[in-house]
Amino acid sequence: MLISLLSITIYQAQTKVNNMNKDTATNNPLICDIETGVCEPGDSTNASTASISQSSDKKIKLVYFTDPICSSCWGIEPQLRKLKLEYGNSIEIEYRMGGLLPDWSYNSGGISKPSDVAHHWDEVSEHYDMPIDGDVWLEDPLDSSYPPSIAYKAAQLQDAKKADLFMREIREMVFLKKKNIAKWENLAIAASNVRLNVEQLKTDFDGKAKALFEEDLNVAREYGVRGFPTIFVVDGNGNKEIVYGSKPYVFYEMAILKVNPDITKSEYRKNWETLFSKYNTLTAKEFSILSGTPRNESETILDELTAAGSLDKMTTKNGSIWKMKAK
Repeated sequence: MLISLLSITIYQAQTKVNNMNKDTATNNPLICDIETGVCEPGDSTNASTASISQSSDKKIKLVYFTDPICSSCWGIEPQLRKLKLEYGNSIEIEYRMGGLLPDWSYNSGGISKPSDVAHHWDEVSEHYDMPIDGDVWLEDPLDSSYPPSIAYKAAQLQDAKKADLFMREIREMVFLKKKNIAKWENLAIAASNVRLNVEQLKTDFDGKAKALFEEDLNVAREYGVRGFPTIFVVDGNGNKEIVYGSKPYVFYEMAILKVNPDITKSEYRKNWETLFSKYNTLTAKEFSILSGTPRNESETILDELTAAGSLDKMTTKNGSIWKMKAK
């Protein structure tokens, strides 16, 4: 068991957004089990299935409770990307923000300040085989995960697809580039990179996106969510399954097929050119899972493509990420 920043409860996150830096509960330690990918309080119960909104069309809805700085959520990026490739015509992923870190007003469970998190993130990186540099908590620590969460809700107001690209961008910023994504200047850079209207984003960030974020917190409470990642798989007929914590790909696929056994997966081209055209950046584990390449070979292939001038590589102390070389 690993006591981690990931262990902050949804209950603590219900503090009103406009009071995000004060009046937060001071004793909400959770225990993060790195083996199962579930971060929950010792007395928690399973997530409730009450009040789950059903899919309004023929698609299956995956209601995904997450947070921009949830490292276990970063750990399931390869699985989610494969789901989109194989079942994208039949599923819709609805991202809901969970409010992982309201502020640092608590002091318990061995986590009382940002520097306590650095080593935990390094361990999580090794376990999930996804690059994470915990030194952001030593060099430029975040005081809250609320600003990037609100920024994501603001991005959704402009364009749902760009909002999801924005989420990926800010996650790469914090996990690999050690950028404090609670700072507006970094959020603005990420927005510009995915071609969002930065001025409009700031207007919505300061305005109605806060209410949308608070709505997400309320929905999480309705669903009984007590840890991240939590994914509810639902359809229009009331069928539902829950995948709780970080799980291998087959668990997500089984949940979808249990809700609707008639869904068939789509075939997709697994060559590197196609994968990098679908996803701008890939880690070695992502490339392995999406291409079907053995993990012990995937990094070698990506390095060879880098040496040939086809890819650019960014290296952290705990792994690398590649992107198509700009022409």
